[in-house]
Amino acid sequence: MSVAELDTPARTLSFEDVQAFLFAEARALDDRDFDHWLTFYDEDCDYWMPAWDDYDRLTEDPQSEISLIYYPDKQGIIDRIFRIKTDRSSATSLPEPRTQHHINNIEVLSQEGGILKVRFNWLTLSYRYNVTDQHWGTSYYTIDARGERPLIASKKVVLKNDHIHHVIDVYHI
Repeated sequence: MSVAELDTPARTLSFEDVQAFLFAEARALDDRDFDHWLTFYDEDCDYWMPAWDDYDRLTEDPQSEISLIYYPDKQGIIDRIFRIKTDRSSATSLPEPRTQHHINNIEVLSQEGGILKVRFNWLTLSYRYNVTDQHWGTSYYTIDARGERPLIASKKVVLKNDHIHHVIDVYHI
């Protein structure tokens, strides 16, 4: 941590601020405004969706166990968006899915020195090829509110309905 970061005043976010932040991130996905969506993430943000193992337990280490999605920093997320936007992904084809994210049970678990730990449940409906799919789960964010605007410093997504009959992508969760 640099001296400048130590001098950064800690900002406290209200529950309404946290809720508005989460809703705005979800709206960017629903609007397929991926460039704006990327602005919610810190450069060092890890993005992880662990898998359920054979004993119905979540994997604990993305470095040594299987994950459904894992990016160690924002560059991985940027690369994923590039592949989506340029059709350089087998998971992306036309028509693009239409999504609607629903967020609820938002909890601020801790807030100290401008760093927040947040947990919330979500449901995403996705429509493609005349079929509506649904995915749901719980997300855990670390939000850094010390800068000019809050940024996601870490994101863990627990997909609760992991019987996936097609590819799942960042816009589904």
